[in-house]
Amino acid sequence: MRLSVSNLTTGYGKAQVLFGLTLEVATGELVALLGANGAGKTTALRTISGLLRPWGGQVWLDETSLQGLSAAQRARRGLGHVPEGRQLFPLMSVEENLRLGAAFLAWPYRQEGLERIYTLFPRLAERRKQVAGTLSGGEQQMLAIGRALMGRPRILMVDEPSLGLSPKLAEEVLSTLAQVKAEGVGVLLVEQNVALSLEVADRGYVVEHGKVVLSGSARELLSNPGVQKAYLAL
Repeated sequence: MRLSVSNLTTGYGKAQVLFGLTLEVATGELVALLGANGAGKTTALRTISGLLRPWGGQVWLDETSLQGLSAAQRARRGLGHVPEGRQLFPLMSVEENLRLGAAFLAWPYRQEGLERIYTLFPRLAERRKQVAGTLSGGEQQMLAIGRALMGRPRILMVDEPSLGLSPKLAEEVLSTLAQVKAEGVGVLLVEQNVALSLEVADRGYVVEHGKVVLSGSARELLSNPGVQKAYLAL
């Protein structure tokens, strides 16, 4: 499966944020979406997932246009989204939060999904009955990713997974995303730690003022003088 985004434009009120954003993500690859704060990265994910209405452009999963589909309908077609801020239900247990991610799937798939998530995140298995609001920041991020994976996405978009985490936990979370990629899921990653994201990514896009200004393999971007100066402090 391939996610294709072509000439995407949108904004908030009269303020335009995206100006013809174009990108692609295939299953089995991890793609980093890089850029400064306010460049439009989160807006891009929200628009692709159906949380924000586009002004123009197209979003496709393979040959199927997602135009006019709600976020829930897009999720059923294989598009997952882990939003910034996690957006968990703090008074519900870990397992209850996970099950919500598979509410539209048949019962056997829900059980299979739980086993998969508990294998991927053993700490969640240990805390399956614990209330989500009492988890550590890293565990909450694992839960947010796990909940999205419960819907069996082919393409998973993840927004700022290391925000507020220690360097060690950030590495652990991004390493898990690399495992998800290895299972055949395509991952589109927005991450404030550019160096860390390019360590796990296959390739990336650099966004400025709502449009892609540079793209290439992770190695090419790491060695690009402009990227080094703007994002790596080199």
